[in-house]
Amino acid sequence: MRSMMRVLLAALVLVVHVGPANAGPTWSAQPIAWVQCPDNPAGECGTLEVPLDYRKPNGRRINVALARHRATDPARRLGVLMVDPGGPGGSAAQFALSRLFSPELRARFDIVGLDSRGTGNSLPIRCADLMTDQPSHYPADEAAFTTLLRHNQGVLAKCRERSGPIFDHADSATVVQDMDAVRRALGERKISYLGLSYGTMFGQLYAEKFGNRVRAMVLDSVVDHSANAWRFMGERAAAVDDSFVEFARWCDRTVSCELHGQNVYQAWEAALVRADREPGGRQQLIDRVYHSLGGPDFGWIAHVIATTNSAQRQGALDFEPNYQSVRLATVCQDFSLRIKNFQQYERLRAEELRRSPLLRGSFIGHDEATACIGVEGRPANPPHRLNISAAPRILVLSARHDAITPYEWAVNIQRQAPRNTALLTYEGWGHVAYPRSACTRGGVDDYLLELTVKATSCPAVEP
Repeated sequence: MRSMMRVLLAALVLVVHVGPANAGPTWSAQPIAWVQCPDNPAGECGTLEVPLDYRKPNGRRINVALARHRATDPARRLGVLMVDPGGPGGSAAQFALSRLFSPELRARFDIVGLDSRGTGNSLPIRCADLMTDQPSHYPADEAAFTTLLRHNQGVLAKCRERSGPIFDHADSATVVQDMDAVRRALGERKISYLGLSYGTMFGQLYAEKFGNRVRAMVLDSVVDHSANAWRFMGERAAAVDDSFVEFARWCDRTVSCELHGQNVYQAWEAALVRADREPGGRQQLIDRVYHSLGGPDFGWIAHVIATTNSAQRQGALDFEPNYQSVRLATVCQDFSLRIKNFQQYERLRAEELRRSPLLRGSFIGHDEATACIGVEGRPANPPHRLNISAAPRILVLSARHDAITPYEWAVNIQRQAPRNTALLTYEGWGHVAYPRSACTRGGVDDYLLELTVKATSCPAVEP
């Protein structure tokens, strides 16, 4: 995952933030006043005033931040390509100015990134300091569950008070309203979109609500919004073990693997036992291996199993800047992750262990679900089956072996909307498929440029 994050976050810039404008009696999407980004002469930065609550369009307003890379070949410009790197917590404004996108996409599109509410410079929610002395997210009994519940309730109350009203208006359905406000402010009849990981949530919901405003859309490593808590945790757990099995197979055929010639599964169990010598060592080892499966960084996984190195690898657990905070306002409002009591938790945990006997569950799937313990009421943007009947054909892209967002989710998205989706499978490993090979990059570029899907499968590239 570390190597992939370096690719995704290359050449990032800071986005200028302008304070909220005074509220007036009515609201409409005004033209954006672009200025040169301070740290990237090729980028333009700006803000857009939008309603805090779209149900009250004449009420309080906020400013959301965005950045744009102008098409380098304006004579052949195809329009606007909005992008989002996922997280939640990743800055789409920074992402739009990165080097991930091919020269042809940069030539033909204005690439625009909108910092979703609570991230980047769109009123970022920052509450990580409130989570110190956090009890275990793996409660062993009723008392431990109650301790976790009360801790979470305290964090939620303090984070909401610190963040202000944005905390209760940062779900993905509200973000897509901001996206369409950007479209109108830019004077575009339609937009194209490329979303990665959690950015696919924004894409799906935009296609549902504003399908007739979509020219083209790519959903890479999709999050399935129809998943209930059982699937959210269980399917992610299964995906982790699938990726670990692929690592073991790689080790068997790769002479340079430190575990080559050994029984990888026995070596893994032995490493877990050695890690038990330090408090929390087992879970730290599992979590670091999990993150490296997303890269994938198979070589480092073999090394850490062989040595059971308890020292944290520099950056191994890096994630989006305020992911731990903003997920409380976004993920917990996009999914029904309301674990009410220890008995319900026990059943969900048993399903994780059943589907993931090797890695003992999914770090993110488990962590997000248990972080939402204590959130009350129905989610603002409840999960549901995808309905994009008004949208054009959307390209869904996924690695077959993705430890973070299961391949099964991509298949299920296509199953829910067979007439409006095409699935391009990268037959390899890791989270985020677009930059994996010439085939995946070409498949996405061809679709965005020509609106054609020329392949359904791309061969794996050895990690």
